[in-house]
Amino acid sequence: MATNQKPLHQIRIGAVRASIWEQRSDNSSFLTVSYSRSYRDRQGQWHNGHSYTEQDLSAIRDCALEARKWMRLYRQSNGRAA
Repeated sequence: MATNQKPLHQIRIGAVRASIWEQRSDNSSFLTVSYSRSYRDRQGQWHNGHSYTEQDLSAIRDCALEARKWMRLYRQSNGRAA
């Protein structure tokens, strides 16, 4: 993913965020999902991490289910097969 590219949609549950991206190839495009977890360091600064606690796993599951629903609706609304 390009650093200046923005996700099509984001879903946040607790500290976990799912970002939905559109990837383009020469003659097609497809959707992907990346996950991150927000946390504060000892100085109070916010960061995004990519490792998860046991409690985060339920949020990842719920984000994945919501992302799947959103992606299906997005494809349907853009005339693509679900």
